[in-house]
Amino acid sequence: MGRPGWVSGAWRWLLGVAAAVVALLVTVLTTLPGDGAGTGGKAHGTPATSPGDVGWGFTHTQFSADAGARDATARVERRLARTPGLPQNQHIMGWGADNPEPVPGRYDFAALDRRIDFARASGGTPVITLCCAPDWMKGGEPGAGRTDWSRAALETAPEPGHYADFADLAATVARRYPDVRHFVVWNEFKGFWNDAEGRWDHEGYTRLYNLVHRALKEVDPDIMVGGPYLVMDSLDPRRTENASRSLKGPWGAMDQRVLDAFAYWNEHKAGADFVVVDGSSYTKDGALLPDEFAATGKLTAVSRWVREQVGDELPLWWAEYYVEPDASADGDDDRAGWSEERRVAVQATGMIALAEGGTTSGFYWNPEEESGPDCPGCLWTPTSTAHGGAALPVYDLLSRFHAAFPPGTSYDTVAADDVPGVRVLADDEDVLVVNTLDRAVGARVDGRRFDMAAYEVRWLRR
Repeated sequence: MGRPGWVSGAWRWLLGVAAAVVALLVTVLTTLPGDGAGTGGKAHGTPATSPGDVGWGFTHTQFSADAGARDATARVERRLARTPGLPQNQHIMGWGADNPEPVPGRYDFAALDRRIDFARASGGTPVITLCCAPDWMKGGEPGAGRTDWSRAALETAPEPGHYADFADLAATVARRYPDVRHFVVWNEFKGFWNDAEGRWDHEGYTRLYNLVHRALKEVDPDIMVGGPYLVMDSLDPRRTENASRSLKGPWGAMDQRVLDAFAYWNEHKAGADFVVVDGSSYTKDGALLPDEFAATGKLTAVSRWVREQVGDELPLWWAEYYVEPDASADGDDDRAGWSEERRVAVQATGMIALAEGGTTSGFYWNPEEESGPDCPGCLWTPTSTAHGGAALPVYDLLSRFHAAFPPGTSYDTVAADDVPGVRVLADDEDVLVVNTLDRAVGARVDGRRFDMAAYEVRWLRR
């Protein structure tokens, strides 16, 4: 679905500037001292933060609330606006966006426009991930204008001879959306694998990253650029091949090849305004060790390791974080037996683990379905019908976490009974308590005693 032809060129630039002014006003108004009502932000000023930080949000995928029945999309838009600044990430190609440059020099931004416009209209902080690449940059015939949407083709990296062309495309995207201040370079090292040496092609990715970084900074030096968006894979603790000897725990051992790739990028990068990784609490084999809750310790350990590599100055983002395995190879969904209460409790525990490791921004990968009543782990019901767009439990957790624990939060140690299975995260105003057990428990947290149902997630005000 295209956009009116007159909304282009200077008009789009003016719209982007207007949106930036509105976003700035919203930020100022929501960070002024107030009564703390609602979920719009803290009543007090938060510690100084880096402009490279955005907080806790989500990534749009193939189906999202920018399209569907108007009543349903408006319902999501209004709800998101109640949590100003909630970051929304969108890729430039795939996951809901069309090929942005099907022919060299000819652009198609209609779908990307719609996603960015939705982020603006819903009061979000738009973030763009610069992935993936048009076919002609990957060996396709220049001028053919065809797009191969197979997974293998989408996840192919640009050829080295087209790295500069991809950087030019990134600059074109940045000029089109002047109010978008945060750009992530590529996604999960897709296509950057060195078959001959059985390791990541970190040299190739870093060359691409540096060209894109330079191109974006030439558009505007204040643009925030980050990478490397590596998948922090871990292995079963019984494995020794490629297993790290230093970064390991009950959850498994890190794949040393990933750590080597990160170290190379960190040493040779042209610069970065934030650092990005992604990954799961489970191993590459899908094992949650010792269980789904304790496995989240990996997220803390990896976050702390990254912090040791880059220092405390750079914000740490997790572009994706997963705490439950995908559908198994035989087509059975491993999540089918998880109640939504259990799912939310594991998600909350994972977010606590990330925060405890020094993560300051994170993006939930929102798997919205096109239609149908069931969508395990989605943020809202499908917007394909007028009754869709209803908030689901994970959205309530995400939006509350973003409002309660923004970047710059100083976390407190709170008095809590040593009740097995109860996890706590707190600052000077909010306390998040999670019962990780499949049974009711009595808890005493921050001087208050209360009962918690199985897998209950509870918020307290201090």
